[in-house]
Amino acid sequence: MSGLLGARTCSHPGEVSDLKSPLGAKIREPLTEARFQQIFGGAEQEPELLAEPRWYPLCRLWRQRARACTGPGAWRLLLARLPPLRWLPHYRWRAWLLGDAVAGVTVGIVHVPQGMAFALLTSVPPVFGLYTSFFPVLIYTLLGTGRHLSTGTFAVLSLMTGSAVERLVPEPLEGNLSGIEMEQLDAQRVGAAAAVAFGSGALMLGMFALQLGVLSTFLSEPVVKALTSGAALHVLVSQLPSLLGLPLPRQIGCFALFKTLAAVLTALPRSSPAELTISALSLALLVPVKELNVRFRERLPTPIPGEIVMVLLASALCFTSSLDTRYNVQIVGLLPGGFPQPLLPNLAELPRILADSLPIALVAFAVSASLASIYAEKYNYTIDSNQELLAHGVSNLISSLFSCFPNSATLATTSLLVDAGGNTQLAGLFSCIVVLSVLLWLAPFFYYLPKAVLACINISSMRQMFFQMQELPQLWRISRVDFAVWMVTWVAVVTLSVDLGLAIGVVFSMMTVVCRTQRVQCLALGLAEGTELYKPLRESHKLLQVPGLCILSYPTPLYFGTRGQFRCTLEWHLGLRGGKEMPKTDSPPNAVAEPVRVVVLDCSGVTFADAAGAREVVQLASRCRDAGIHLLLAQCNASVLGTLTQAGLLDRVTPEQLFALTGPKTCTMWV
Repeated sequence: MSGLLGARTCSHPGEVSDLKSPLGAKIREPLTEARFQQIFGGAEQEPELLAEPRWYPLCRLWRQRARACTGPGAWRLLLARLPPLRWLPHYRWRAWLLGDAVAGVTVGIVHVPQGMAFALLTSVPPVFGLYTSFFPVLIYTLLGTGRHLSTGTFAVLSLMTGSAVERLVPEPLEGNLSGIEMEQLDAQRVGAAAAVAFGSGALMLGMFALQLGVLSTFLSEPVVKALTSGAALHVLVSQLPSLLGLPLPRQIGCFALFKTLAAVLTALPRSSPAELTISALSLALLVPVKELNVRFRERLPTPIPGEIVMVLLASALCFTSSLDTRYNVQIVGLLPGGFPQPLLPNLAELPRILADSLPIALVAFAVSASLASIYAEKYNYTIDSNQELLAHGVSNLISSLFSCFPNSATLATTSLLVDAGGNTQLAGLFSCIVVLSVLLWLAPFFYYLPKAVLACINISSMRQMFFQMQELPQLWRISRVDFAVWMVTWVAVVTLSVDLGLAIGVVFSMMTVVCRTQRVQCLALGLAEGTELYKPLRESHKLLQVPGLCILSYPTPLYFGTRGQFRCTLEWHLGLRGGKEMPKTDSPPNAVAEPVRVVVLDCSGVTFADAAGAREVVQLASRCRDAGIHLLLAQCNASVLGTLTQAGLLDRVTPEQLFALTGPKTCTMWV
């Protein structure tokens, strides 16, 4: 270490000392920020832009928009907003068409019973689930960028929408409604569900206009999986009255799951044996078929359509045995043929449903974007998150005019489409043809379908969401923080409601990020012998440390939340706390305390600094100067350096104290 101490003879900071490295290695010359700018130059700036008014960038943006109105600009915009114009000319008709047709028909067959089942979750008649399985799929085929994504009804969104519909249009307490009164109630609920879809679509289009596709990242994977798993439990409990044939009102609000369980247990002696038998037989068929489809996925040419088989068998049994008249089994009834008249939702309801539309829009986009990204990475293509916002926004907005409820991509049908050999969005057209055939010609065949079968389809479709809990042990081993986020979100969703659980999960997830930035330790570094690498002193007792020199690395953003920790840590390392002690130290236990004369602060881990953090650095520079300590800053990125400069750092230090990198000569030339 004597060679390092010999660096004290350096008479000027700009000189290169005759230091001989104790490592026998060639060492880089120190490079200050000022010297770096002289050699390599800074960012180029046009002189005329320096005097621009503040409103000039806005004018430049308008000029860019105006250029899009030209022929080439309009064509580029059309290519960006209509993805089929990009992939359809390169479509491999011989290789892909059969796979898309088989996958589309398979998914369409599943859409029919699943759409009617999820309509019951939304508290609207079953036929509106068929509408929601047609219009959104058709629109996403034209606007979406996910080649393997299947959109339509989604259980979680149906559950959230149903809670909003029940709150906006509650069923009269006296019950025993006449046929006309029931039709009026259904019409009001359909209008409320369409208004929620309209609001969700409008919010997603607003997010698209602001280019806020990045918002999907705030719903982390643990939050989304815990949300869907907890919502699956809500779906299971909400379908118990239909399974048992109990005409119970739907519970909404906080603790709805426990209220429903209590009501079911209270009314259990009044359950219908006929509907209970139908439910047991349906689950006995659907659950094993689901397992067979999963276990023999590679061997089966196409998944077994258990739902449609169950629907046909149950309808035939109910028709031949007259279960609806003999045992009062609830059936679907008449499904209107064709399409409803386009109708603008009641805009006066929008302020009331805004609080419901926002979480629905966020969940719809987050689930769809995450599914699209998973399959895009698997099959090596890219997803445009902002275009996905446009696709789902337009899908919800336009489909709401045809009395559809909120929709998104679904995990079950997406995996089904991939397993059946789907390759592109063209599979969605074949799916629409199947649903269209049911709406135009095959609807009367579902007249005698028991609603208990639809409840069983709802429960069996939750299989993948329930099995997400199997990932918890692995998540515990990988990250305890993510495990805590998963559990907090799941408990909040189950005990409170899906909306509140989502909000609590997002807030808790963000708080864990903030807390982790505050718990990062400032590390004292030492030089690894034979290299130019600096490692934390606590990792090895063989690292070289110069007496009087302190090299610190602060690997976290410097903002108002971390400024206090930054100040306390630096005061302790530099001996500026007046004898107070810190609980932890990075120095070796046998290190001899010596007053610090030079401190090198490695800022490579400081990704950004706000005004409070910058002022803290300026105050530190002032205190170091008063205490006779030379403060050197190394590896500040341009943004952090600009913030520090604006805060007045150069009034406390000289440009020669700002270095572009950390090296042995940088660390010793000031000692």
